Amino acid sequence: MAPAEKEHINVVVIGHVDSGKSTTTGHLIYKCGGIDKRTIDKFEQEAKELGKGSFKYAWVLDKLKAERERGITIDIALWKFETPKYMVTTVAFVPISGFNGDNMIEPSTNCPWYKGWEKESKVSGTHTGKTLLEAIDSIDRPERPDGKPLRLPLQDVYKIGGIGTVPVGRVETGKITPGQVITFAPAGVTTEVKSVEMHHQQLKEGKPGDNVGFNVKNVSVKEIRRGNVAGDAKNDPPLGAESFNAQVIVVNHPGQIGAGYAPVLDCHTAHIACKFAELLQKIDRRTGKSTEDNPKFIKSGDAAMVKLIPSKPMCVEPFTAYAPLGRFAVRDMRQTVAVGVIKEVTKAAAGGGKVTKSAVKAGAKK
Repeated sequence: MAPAEKEHINVVVIGHVDSGKSTTTGHLIYKCGGIDKRTIDKFEQEAKELGKGSFKYAWVLDKLKAERERGITIDIALWKFETPKYMVTTVAFVPISGFNGDNMIEPSTNCPWYKGWEKESKVSGTHTGKTLLEAIDSIDRPERPDGKPLRLPLQDVYKIGGIGTVPVGRVETGKITPGQVITFAPAGVTTEVKSVEMHHQQLKEGKPGDNVGFNVKNVSVKEIRRGNVAGDAKNDPPLGAESFNAQVIVVNHPGQIGAGYAPVLDCHTAHIACKFAELLQKIDRRTGKSTEDNPKFIKSGDAAMVKLIPSKPMCVEPFTAYAPLGRFAVRDMRQTVAVGVIKEVTKAAAGGGKVTKSAVKAGAKK
């Protein structure tokens, strides 16, 4: 299958500290041809010099100096490799060795008790196999919201010599294409997309699930930042939120939460303090029905409708309209204290932001 014809799937690798997440993923990338042997040999030599010889595969992902010295993963990492069916950016039970490679690409002789896995899919029928690679290839492609307007939360913004400003992030809904006029919210900047790339390859369009970088003209890295959201300027462009109502469940708070509480909200790539301005209703977690209006406090185990006001400009959406931009975690005391979904948003007024010359020209052509 040619690379362009393969679907992209995103796989999350989870586990406790030192369970082998980075080692397994790095080894799989290497075995699938995503990185060459010379680079692995270089990592092995560098790891040995720090007395961490077993970390050679983990170092495919752990690129930060602090990570390598401490032996933990701090940043997020994104790598591409290919399986026979999918192009994967890295599950019936599969016993594996992330370091030695048992049952990753080929069946291992070291666990004769293991007879393989079987998985039933509503979409593609029954799958069987013995390896991690086969398990990944048995994953059904998730439904992608490509028919919706574009929403692309920014992960980072880079300034690249000879190219200019390059925002990067994952397309959550809709499509991004060269020549498209886009608006960044809540920054209010409108410009034209000059090119779209994924894994250093030019794309005709970026679709939901794609992690892309795109070049924009006449926009400084100081004007847009992580947490901003890009959208189609001509099709329901994103706007900043003045306030929003959300249904929250308090999962782990040592005391009581009342009006005025201002923790940090993690919503898509935004990380912004928001004030619980009003506690509107306490609700039954099972039925969603109100059990108390305007409660004074909520505590662990409670569900409630609340009004939130961001402390800085922020772009969010109702969960029913754009699900990835409508769910959040509430962080405080270095832990998740609540989770929530956004029901409605009071949006800031449109207009008044910067519109680049390239955006005006592109708009005049269409």
